[in-house]
Amino acid sequence: MTLTPQQQKKLLLGLVTLLAGLILYRAFSADVTQTAPLTYTRGMKVASPVRRGLQQTGEGQDALTVFLSRRMESYPGMMRDLFRTTTPKPVVITKPVAPVTIPTVTVPVKTPEEIAADAARTDLSTFRFLGYLTDKDSSLFLSKGGELYIAKSGDTLLKSYKIKSAGKDYVVLYDTATNVEVRIELTGSDAKGK
Repeated sequence: MTLTPQQQKKLLLGLVTLLAGLILYRAFSADVTQTAPLTYTRGMKVASPVRRGLQQTGEGQDALTVFLSRRMESYPGMMRDLFRTTTPKPVVITKPVAPVTIPTVTVPVKTPEEIAADAARTDLSTFRFLGYLTDKDSSLFLSKGGELYIAKSGDTLLKSYKIKSAGKDYVVLYDTATNVEVRIELTGSDAKGK
C-alpha cells in the first residue's frame, strides 16, 4: 500500500497531535510529590535497643537448644523475616533433643613387620621383567628405576632381593628380610591372549 504525499502529511500531523496530547496528559495528571517529616534531625543521637548477645553455653546446654532459643527471640520493635506478613508464633520445645553421636572409624594399627612387608612389596613391584636370554643358565633382564640388571635364577639383587624362580613369561622375586614374594610378568606380554 503506497500513500500519496497528501496522505503522508495527514498521517504525520495525526501522530504529532497524538504525541502532544500524551505529553499534556502526563504533565497535568502527575501525582503531587508526597513528603513526610524526618524522624531524626541532623546531629541527633539515638540509642536503639538491640538484642542481647549469646550467653555462654555450659555443660547442660547443647548447641541446638541455644540456636532454637535464639530463633525465638526477636529484635526489639523489628521482625527478622522480611517476607512474613504475620507475627511469628514462638517455637515450643517439649523435650530436649537427644545428642547425635557420630560413629568413629577405627583404623587398624599396623605392626612394624607389616609396614616393612608393605614397603618391600611396593619396592619389588617397581621391577620390570624385560626378557630372557636362553643359554645354559637362562640370563634374565630386569630393570628398576632406569637401572638394568642381568641375573640368573637364584641370584641376589640389591642386597636383599633374590630371584626365587623364573619362567618364560614371569619372574618371582623374594625379599629375604621380610619374606615377601612378588610375581612379575614379562613386560609387553598379553595375559588375555593366552
